[in-house]
Amino acid sequence: MKWLRNFMIGRNGVDQICIALIIAYFVISMLVTFTGIKELMIIGYVLWGVCLFRILSRDVIKRRKENMIFLQWWNKVSYKFRNKSNEVKSMKTHRIFKCPNCKLKLRVPKGKGKVTITCSRCKTEFSKRT
Repeated sequence: MKWLRNFMIGRNGVDQICIALIIAYFVISMLVTFTGIKELMIIGYVLWGVCLFRILSRDVIKRRKENMIFLQWWNKVSYKFRNKSNEVKSMKTHRIFKCPNCKLKLRVPKGKGKVTITCSRCKTEFSKRT
């Protein structure tokens, strides 16, 4: 194993993009297995090749920049999914309204009847039934 450690010195190694590429490869291979469309496997092989290229690359600075761009994009996507997940979890106990002025989402407890809601951002007041 010492030879592998010596070989990988100065190389990029596995990062988050590589993990995403490997997951995409396995998803595509599952699609090929279930659908029988062999042409999709070409895309999988390309993803696998890009992953190996990134792992063995010696231009670490460039790969880190690419990884940071990917992580910025991924954080935006995952934030939206986490936010929707939290909304679905709180649907039993709360209602969500949008402020008519600034479109901020406001969470109000259910079962309180007609209430006056004050937006925390723009201080607009509006009435809704919970």
